[in-house]
Amino acid sequence: MELIPFTNEDFDVFEINGLDERMEAIKKIIRPKLQAYGEHFSHILSTLTGEEIFPHVAKHARRSVNPPDDTWVAFASNKRGYKKLPHFQIGLWKTHVFIWFAVIYECPIKQEFGKALQNNLENYINNIPEHFVWSIDHTKPDVTKHDELNKGEIEQMLHRLQNVKKAELLCGVNIPRDEVINLSKEEYLTLIEQTFKTLLPLYELSKKIYV
Repeated sequence: MELIPFTNEDFDVFEINGLDERMEAIKKIIRPKLQAYGEHFSHILSTLTGEEIFPHVAKHARRSVNPPDDTWVAFASNKRGYKKLPHFQIGLWKTHVFIWFAVIYECPIKQEFGKALQNNLENYINNIPEHFVWSIDHTKPDVTKHDELNKGEIEQMLHRLQNVKKAELLCGVNIPRDEVINLSKEEYLTLIEQTFKTLLPLYELSKKIYV
């Protein structure tokens, strides 16, 4: 499928009631785009990271009642899965597109990563653009803008990552729906690639823990 920005049709999928009905629409309307993004950006991320990166389109296989409120493609250095690894994501809620670097609760090195980032915090936060956002829970759309956080508040998130079993840390951008649907293909792909490049130092820090 052609690499194009998400459209109103994609966002409207999350207004469909019922698990089966919404999942069918996700598979038919959104998933082909996620697969195309996966193929395209896995090559770009492989070049940026210096290791083979594999795409993983969300299957939502564990759901039995509630339909998903978001969906995504994740990028990680393991062909079998991504949840236990620091990874990148492209996805959408009904209100916005997200582009993330993510360390979620299944990741076994999140404590070490949180400590490493805290010990080198200023070297990293000074290079994060003001409009970037942070999240501590990938299952919720709530975020905090980088320019609204002080150093102490970021340290609190990192302390939580190290000490709370279900804690997570995500950094990246949210693009409002109305903005996404007006982006050209070139603007859209460039925005995603530039976001990944900006987030690359966080990924590289996580890689050092595995060495």
